[in-house]
Amino acid sequence: MKQGDLVVRKSYGGDVLFRVAILDRETAILKGTDYRLLADAPIPDLTVVRDPEFTGAARQVRIKVSESMRRMQEQRDKQVMQNENEIRMVLSQSQPYFEVPGKVLHLDGDVNYLKKSMQLYTQMRVPAHGIHVHESQMPDMVHRLLPQVKPDIIVITGHDGVLKIRESNDLKSLSSYKNSLNFVNSVRIAREYEKSRDGLIIIAGACQSHYEALLQSGANFASSPGRVLIHALDPVYVAIKASYTSIRETINLADVIHGTISGIDGVGGIETLGKYRVGLPKPKALTGVKPTI
Repeated sequence: MKQGDLVVRKSYGGDVLFRVAILDRETAILKGTDYRLLADAPIPDLTVVRDPEFTGAARQVRIKVSESMRRMQEQRDKQVMQNENEIRMVLSQSQPYFEVPGKVLHLDGDVNYLKKSMQLYTQMRVPAHGIHVHESQMPDMVHRLLPQVKPDIIVITGHDGVLKIRESNDLKSLSSYKNSLNFVNSVRIAREYEKSRDGLIIIAGACQSHYEALLQSGANFASSPGRVLIHALDPVYVAIKASYTSIRETINLADVIHGTISGIDGVGGIETLGKYRVGLPKPKALTGVKPTI
């Protein structure tokens, strides 16, 4: 076994696929390949996976990801058709229009998840600015970047989890979580920057994060109501949904939660207006214009 190997944990029935991040004599630090999970495990508890395509856990996740992507694309196609029909009804003819989806600032504590997230934003044509930053540095980074980037939506995510060894068994205490306090402090700073929940949409949290504290500190959407593992792309899915929901409509809560891979135990939120705008007419290349002055 070596750093970078794909492994599963025997004691957990091989439920999650990991990549070995750090390896010492007796213990390995693991990062989930699909879930935002950072864990440690005794080396004898690990089994190296040669072909992840044939692991049950990975296969089920891929099915869910494909379904979410299919649903997302169907919604975009429906939106384009609706826009064209509305314009045709008003102008009695087809007219090229342009789209202005909401801009995303994405802060991620994991560089590999950030890469996957940025690929999905690009695929769905969402303007996004991504930064890899350790969770402990996120509050300062939020304070610095919000005035520079001026996003419509901010995603604050990375690694989190309920601590095995903690001062209290009280899951209401932020001290029982690996990074929830860092996320909460980041959300508070973002909400101080823009107090309106419709002015700036905040999506925060990771695996098993303190859902209630994140909402109370000002997040629009957060993980994890059921303290479950969330998929690496769940925050991205919510951000894309917010980016492409019209400013005339609220983001459909049931629809966005159902569309995530983790479901209602993984992500929740409050009613929020979308950030998508349509412009008319579509700008043209201004060639051959004769001066009048």
